[in-house]
Amino acid sequence: MRDPHGRVGHAMAGLSRLVSQSRVIFITSMTKPFHGPMLFGAITCSLLGLVVWSQVSITVEEPPTVNSNDVFVFQGVTGPTEKTVVAPPGVSSHHAYAVGGPSRLAVLLTEERSNWLGLAHGLKSIGVPFVVTRDYREALKHRVILVYPTMTGTSFPPEAFRALGAVPRNGGTLIATQVLGGGLEEVFGYSETVMASRNQEIRWNRAHPLLERMTDPAEWVTKLNGKPENLIGTYSYGQARGMLGTYPDGSVAVTAKDYDKGHAYAIGIDLGALLLKGYNNRSEGFTTSFDNRFDPTLDVWLRLLKGMYQAGEPNAVTIGTVPFGKSLSVMFTHDVDFTQSMANAVDYAEFERSKGLTGTYFIQAKYIRDYNDDIFFDEQGARYLARLSDLGMELASHTVAHSASFNGFPMGTGEEQYPGYRPFVKTRSKAYGATILGELRVSKFLIDRLGGGPAMVSFRPGELSNPFGLPQALVATGFRYSSTATANNSLTHLPYQMTYDRLSEEEVDVFEFPVTIEDEELPPMGERLPQALTLAKQVARYGGTVVVLIHPNILGHKLEFEKQFYEAVKDRAWFGSIREFGDWWSARNALHVDVSADVHRTTVSINAPRRISGMTLEVPTGWTLLPQKGVMQDGRTIILDVVEQTRVLHFAVAGAHRNS
Repeated sequence: MRDPHGRVGHAMAGLSRLVSQSRVIFITSMTKPFHGPMLFGAITCSLLGLVVWSQVSITVEEPPTVNSNDVFVFQGVTGPTEKTVVAPPGVSSHHAYAVGGPSRLAVLLTEERSNWLGLAHGLKSIGVPFVVTRDYREALKHRVILVYPTMTGTSFPPEAFRALGAVPRNGGTLIATQVLGGGLEEVFGYSETVMASRNQEIRWNRAHPLLERMTDPAEWVTKLNGKPENLIGTYSYGQARGMLGTYPDGSVAVTAKDYDKGHAYAIGIDLGALLLKGYNNRSEGFTTSFDNRFDPTLDVWLRLLKGMYQAGEPNAVTIGTVPFGKSLSVMFTHDVDFTQSMANAVDYAEFERSKGLTGTYFIQAKYIRDYNDDIFFDEQGARYLARLSDLGMELASHTVAHSASFNGFPMGTGEEQYPGYRPFVKTRSKAYGATILGELRVSKFLIDRLGGGPAMVSFRPGELSNPFGLPQALVATGFRYSSTATANNSLTHLPYQMTYDRLSEEEVDVFEFPVTIEDEELPPMGERLPQALTLAKQVARYGGTVVVLIHPNILGHKLEFEKQFYEAVKDRAWFGSIREFGDWWSARNALHVDVSADVHRTTVSINAPRRISGMTLEVPTGWTLLPQKGVMQDGRTIILDVVEQTRVLHFAVAGAHRNS
């Protein structure tokens, strides 16, 4: 956290307090000179506060028992009493994605032990209806087929290769990743496959129709690999007769061959693995900035897949990413992790209430005095908490300890209780007596108990410190939505579903809403409004999400930024809290959309297991909605007031079309 002048604030105050307590910490001379910054402060990972010292180091003793004077206890408040049990790891089955009509894209899975969940979650995020199957005969019922993760000579029997090779010649679309064999070189339009590891990026062919909407320079070249130890394999296709993208050496990364009405594309990477690099926050070295800038690495790929689907399926209906047909989703969020922030948060909330907005307030349950700050989760803090709830704001968890070492905490017993749970932050990199489950369950219990609002569902850790076990811990403690990552670390400006241990085997029912814009970077936030609006405009071109993180340690330029940002985007943006957008997004994630047609009309069938308001669809050009209540059409966008269970829409379609 910084003070109003941008310098490190309460972290240094905490350090000064602890230096005076010789039983806890010592300042000693260094044995050799130190040349460089030492890092302190309760700040987000978007930009670390730098404090330059020389000739000193910190020697930490083993921690004493936390002094009772350094703990605030709410009389009569104890809990939670129930034990938290984290489910053991499992394996998600592709059969959960097996049901759907022929208008969907078909993912033909050649290897079950693969990164197919990354591909499935990406298609969900961009709104392409799909099925997953291992049976090529089922896939052949669809006009657009994506073979994943590899196509080799042993992937299918000979008759399957012949049938798949005929797809583009018969007017369909065949997409395949890592085509290594099978005799379909002529179908895809190349002569040989060459292993080409260590390619760092793809340069896209902007002249191709699929790239016509990629108008930002950040979309013309996308990263493939990060640090040397964090690589995915790549293949190139020799003597390709058409291409969508090349590697820096000019070799072809993605082929493109057009037929009379069909298309064939060979992709030289494991696309699911790339998607999971971002979704699992394992993309070290991919990006030069955590946030505050436009990095559409994964979004370019997803938009390309969406374009291939729309070009190949005449009845392609896709699901919108923003409620009520708006172009942008905006969430104002606040990390309340500093003494003065509790009072200041009310000022932000009163502004948001005046505009009909619901902000999300990630509250640190700071009932222990330690390195980071004084106690502010006390009786006065509880009154501020209740005021935020009265103003209609979402209350969410920002942990108890707000430790940068949260990502190294043990999982815990699941029996941690207030007031006995007493994590102590001793330095920026060290905390004692803390667990992942303790941070989640105790903060949730206290804020739910004292805030008076609905049970919380959203979580953001201090400093965006992200343990691998966090997804399943969130599920176990009753959280549904996370804002733990940044957009650029995630390589996407869209929400996504999380996986167990941030790996590839099992999906969990938690969704990530990564931070797009934050207030720690210099120059001060109030001077960065033009850049923030440019970023919002870039993201809005394809219905992206902007999560704004503002620490309410001060008012001034930060509050003014929020007011001006709101005024600038309010006409094209949907606004809501993490909970509100999370409820909408998770309901959207459960939607099923299928299309059928006869000589008289085209029918879109929607199944919504969870009630959803403001659902949007994108339909092909030339479709006209037949009148019915609760639905409106704006060009190719269809907006439905409410969908619950089953809804059927009918369209008149200009020109001839084929039966589905």
